Amino acid sequence: MRRHNRQFILLCGALLLCAMHLSAEQTAREAIHENIFLSASNFLAYMPPTEPLTKTPKGYEPFYMTHYGRHGSRWHTNDNTCNDIIKALTAAEEAGKLTATGREVLRKMNQFYPLSAKRLGDLTPLGERQHHGIGRRMTEHFPEIFKGDAYVDARSTVVVRCILSMVAECEELMAFNPKLRIHNDVSESLQYYMNQSRGGIVRQAVSNGGSAITRFTRDLVHPDRLCSVLFNDPAYVEENVNKTSLVKRLFEVAINMQSHDVDISFYDLFTEDEIFDLWRSTNISWYVNYCNSPYTDHLAPFSQENLLDNILSTADTIVGQTGFHGATLRFGHEICVLPLACLLELGNCNASVEDLSRLEETWRDYEIYPMGCNIQLIFYRPKKGKKGDILVKALLNEKEVSMPAKTDNFPYYKWSDLRLYYGKKLSEFRTKAANWTPPEPTERERSSSRQQPATGTAPATPAAAARPAA
Repeated sequence: MRRHNRQFILLCGALLLCAMHLSAEQTAREAIHENIFLSASNFLAYMPPTEPLTKTPKGYEPFYMTHYGRHGSRWHTNDNTCNDIIKALTAAEEAGKLTATGREVLRKMNQFYPLSAKRLGDLTPLGERQHHGIGRRMTEHFPEIFKGDAYVDARSTVVVRCILSMVAECEELMAFNPKLRIHNDVSESLQYYMNQSRGGIVRQAVSNGGSAITRFTRDLVHPDRLCSVLFNDPAYVEENVNKTSLVKRLFEVAINMQSHDVDISFYDLFTEDEIFDLWRSTNISWYVNYCNSPYTDHLAPFSQENLLDNILSTADTIVGQTGFHGATLRFGHEICVLPLACLLELGNCNASVEDLSRLEETWRDYEIYPMGCNIQLIFYRPKKGKKGDILVKALLNEKEVSMPAKTDNFPYYKWSDLRLYYGKKLSEFRTKAANWTPPEPTERERSSSRQQPATGTAPATPAAAARPAA
């Protein structure tokens, strides 16, 4: 009897381990089936973490956070996203070419579209709440950083939704500790590292990657079925409707409805296969344009060389200050968070994938850059009277991730190792960029440049990192 019980227990244990393994190996299709909102890629609403953080190492205390975060959920930035749909469906309705489903979609679009008047790109109430939550959890997770007369240097790009995101987080920090010294700054002079910059060798590499995007995504949009649901005359559609553009616009509206506190959905227009393939197309495009893709010679993440340089140089001014505690907060966009996560080699962000038809098996955008996405590097020092190295751990969207150094105490790494690694990485890239010879422009490019007005350029070298107030 005991033998049978033991076998039963072993069998149950094996089944449990198998179930855990299958859960860990969940495919992207299964994840999106389970949570359809993941298909939204960079429109995904921020999901607060549920996993507890690792305890602070014995004898250490957190004293500094350096951060870059994206604004929260927003309205669409392009009026044509909604307007093109309404125009196409209205024209079809006037011609008597809409089905009942097409008329219902037009009704819902006409119900929602007026709400966006003069709201292009604005932060939504949900976006504001996301940043209140992130700021509150900063103080809950790391109260030592924000105690007493701690200094917080908070900066934003010049875009209003980023400024308001900064305000929301700073309100939470002040609610935790009214004695905080907070300096806020918004200026065009900060844009060279606060917002994306693709110059020279990086711009050329990203341009070269366009053909790969086309090759791997051209068969991932299937407009015919949905158009047959919306319109009652195939001949009318062929003559008057850009099917691919219309379906892409409808999907863009569908995935961003989660940014709004409204009870309207367009997801039911799409089949599960269509949703998955449209997401795959977006996943590939973002990967090639911003990440460690072989189709861009692994150079796209270096669009954030100035941002990484600012993170390193600012930390250099702080880690040696005995008794300092505080934070450097930066607020911007996903086009900075995504390549920065790759440049820092956080978790699996920096994966290099040759076969983009299988990219989702290795790399999934929704794990990196939802609305409100953020990178937090937390610095730890030995407590008073103790000796030891400065340690750092990385949080991507408030979840602990690995970094490119050896450690026997994950998620904690020696700052000296990371500082050396990142500094060398930047130095090698800048040497390569300085020795790069741009290709001869084509006649079309020469003609285009003659027609463009002159524009200013970013500083050639980063400005000195601002030191915290004494």
